[in-house]
Amino acid sequence: MPDLFTTESNILIVDDTPANLRLLARLLSAEYLVRLALSGDLALTSIHNHPPDLILLDIRMPEMDGYEVCRRLKANPDTRDIPIIL
Repeated sequence: MPDLFTTESNILIVDDTPANLRLLARLLSAEYLVRLALSGDLALTSIHNHPPDLILLDIRMPEMDGYEVCRRLKANPDTRDIPIIL
């Protein structure tokens, strides 16, 4: 896993509000590769295809909230060690 302080590190931001995604992406994209997901389902697909170094995860989302996304990731041996900030 790359060091979180290099430009090779990637962060996945998960939020159902596009304005929040744009703001966080703008703040972080100078230092990190930033990926975005608008839902828990999209986040899980993205994570399994290309695991991020860090996940910024919204708690309140329709269909699947951040807690459920976190539970699923922590239950999977391939993703349980990915740091998550709720």
